[in-house]
Amino acid sequence: MGLTLTEKILKAHLVDGEMVKGQEIGIRIDQTLTQDATGTMAYLEFEAMGVPRVKTERSVAYIDHNTLQNGFENADDHRFIGSVAKKHGIYFSRPGNGICHQVHLERFGIPGKTLIGSDSHTPTGGGIGMIAIGAGGLDVAVAMGGGAYYITCPKVVKVELTGKLPSWVAAKDVILEVLKRMSVKGGVGKVIEYCGEGVKTLSVPERATITNMGAELGATTSIFPSDEITREFLKAQQREDVWTELSADADAVYDEEITINLSELQPLAACPHSPDNVKSVQEIGKIKIDQVCIGSCTNSSLLDMLKVAHILKGRTVHPDVSLSIAPGSKQVLNMLAENGALSIMIDAGARILESACGPCIGMGQSPNSKGISLRTFNRNFEGRSGTKDGQIYLVSPEVAAASAITGVFSDPRDLGDMPEFKLPDVFKINDNMITLPASEEEMDSVEILRGPNIKPFPETSPLDASIDAGVSLKVGDNITTDHIMPAGAKILPLRSNIPAISQHCFTICDEQFPTRAKEMGKSIIVGGSNYGQGSSREHAALAPLYLGIKAVLVKSFARIHRANLINAGILPLTFVNEADYDTISQGDQLVLDNVRADIEAGKSELTVVNKTTGKEIPVLCELSGRTKDIILAGGLLDYTRESMK
Repeated sequence: MGLTLTEKILKAHLVDGEMVKGQEIGIRIDQTLTQDATGTMAYLEFEAMGVPRVKTERSVAYIDHNTLQNGFENADDHRFIGSVAKKHGIYFSRPGNGICHQVHLERFGIPGKTLIGSDSHTPTGGGIGMIAIGAGGLDVAVAMGGGAYYITCPKVVKVELTGKLPSWVAAKDVILEVLKRMSVKGGVGKVIEYCGEGVKTLSVPERATITNMGAELGATTSIFPSDEITREFLKAQQREDVWTELSADADAVYDEEITINLSELQPLAACPHSPDNVKSVQEIGKIKIDQVCIGSCTNSSLLDMLKVAHILKGRTVHPDVSLSIAPGSKQVLNMLAENGALSIMIDAGARILESACGPCIGMGQSPNSKGISLRTFNRNFEGRSGTKDGQIYLVSPEVAAASAITGVFSDPRDLGDMPEFKLPDVFKINDNMITLPASEEEMDSVEILRGPNIKPFPETSPLDASIDAGVSLKVGDNITTDHIMPAGAKILPLRSNIPAISQHCFTICDEQFPTRAKEMGKSIIVGGSNYGQGSSREHAALAPLYLGIKAVLVKSFARIHRANLINAGILPLTFVNEADYDTISQGDQLVLDNVRADIEAGKSELTVVNKTTGKEIPVLCELSGRTKDIILAGGLLDYTRESMK
């Protein structure tokens, strides 16, 4: 029986466990990346391990999230990350060099390699044939120190692509179609592997758009084969030497199969407030819009920008619309400037932003009250834009640009014939904004530069013998990490200061939560299904840890957030009977007697007693030998320290 491409790469990197679906495996990590919103904490954790120099083939620290420097905090974080990178063997991509996933695809990604990054959209690397996975910062720190990265051995879903995209239908429409079919929960525990004749019609940037937004499926990652199209892209980046041909065996067996005829697709949009709330642009109709934002790690490639420039050429942005455009990297911005496309955008009335994440994470460009904003981004969670009642639609660059001109939701197919857009034979290569690390001989002389906003990792402690705590918060289904730990220009600068950022924890749901949780001393959070979907930000676990959260009891967890809770030493519990969710109220007192002894004994089914109602509630706490030991130790940092002695 043949192997899928996913299985081939995982098997080649397996260092712990067996390739059995549903069981935990440890894999060797070749590359890591961090971004500045998660990087400061990741490097504080790396320092705490006492490893002098990273042990990966390549680790890169990017500055792309907190580039809006409206105080000293972000600048101090950038300086800290730069000094840590120089000292410990990490490449440093300076502010303005571009979005981590776009730059990594251009300059560092290698087919067949493994990559984990402290950003949930790390699967962008799957567009070049990598197993690229989003993870918490602590997991990345451990990998930089030479440790394995642990995942549940995934199921593999085959997405068979046939046909060819019609004019003005985009790669964004492909992943929106997948989301429409599978939902934001449909990819949990799975890798999405793209195959078929239709793959040959998609460029690497188009493939990367699809794998990038596969994160919204809840999938472990997504991947395309590495073929001649991949080779051409790497050759144009002057990196052809790293190319390897990779594909699934002809007789590979998949756990699920989906077929998408690219020829039958039409322009789509994800409607407020979920990436899987997908409708066709025609179905939505010509509703008036207020704002268009083009960019993000999903759609900021040179190819995307050239299509936008073509649509804008000789036209003017509608007077009722604000259009902003953020090229994904310095390379893209340089090439737009040289070929005249940038001038076209400016002539049309676009506002050009720096090559960074920007509006995608609420860093500027918040829409007006109740404003309808079309964005080429990957998430449209309520309030993520910075405007609580903003109506955010996720669309392709083609739909975005066409709509910016007309002032209403528009189908780009009305523009007539689409010219052929080709990637250049040679990209402009200038890596002068990537700072190389110091040599091993020089590293000891490098000083780590810390600002006053940088605080240490929160205190942890081994799992208590029993947990007797009140419910400080009860929330519903599809709670995102944006709900738990909001982003935006006000809060992101506090990412290196857990005591300060914890004051914003869950305030989108309940403004009194931080104060109440701190006053309770220790408490439990109760939630619904798909709890913790979205960003990989470990702050959504570290802030609750600081506020005294001992356990989180929900119907189901998103993969990365559950791992982050374990890493923080917070007990992840799920209901055996989901109906028991309705029997618990905020303020109830819950008890897990002898929980430490039960975990030590390897019990997966525990009993929660609701002292307020007297009801006994069976719950699951499914931990492997390794994750069990992490919980008992009080978190991954303590566990790693002990393991390294």
